Amino acid sequence: MEITEIRITLRDDEKLRAFASITLDNMVVIRGLKIIGGANGTFIAMPSRQRKDGSYQDIAHPINRETREWLESQVIAAYKEERRLAGDRPRTDAPADDDDGDLAAEGAY
Repeated sequence: MEITEIRITLRDDEKLRAFASITLDNMVVIRGLKIIGGANGTFIAMPSRQRKDGSYQDIAHPINRETREWLESQVIAAYKEERRLAGDRPRTDAPADDDDGDLAAEGAY
């Protein structure tokens, strides 16, 4: 499996640093990844939905630690490059990439 595209949308928030979308093997898009600045550094939160009881459940996620580390390193590297290109200033003018709309209807990807 290969990540063939990573799209980053920078945010101007203390903890939520950016949203990300990844394309796997030019075939599958996973939208709504969040890049979070935590106490122990930057990490990736996978897309999730809120359950009726208020808890959250991941919609998509790696099934082992090695895959999570590989995915996280790729996305964080793309995030750092996007910040470098933006002059290390988060942007909030781009639309958030966290909606759950239909990709075909949007004509995206």
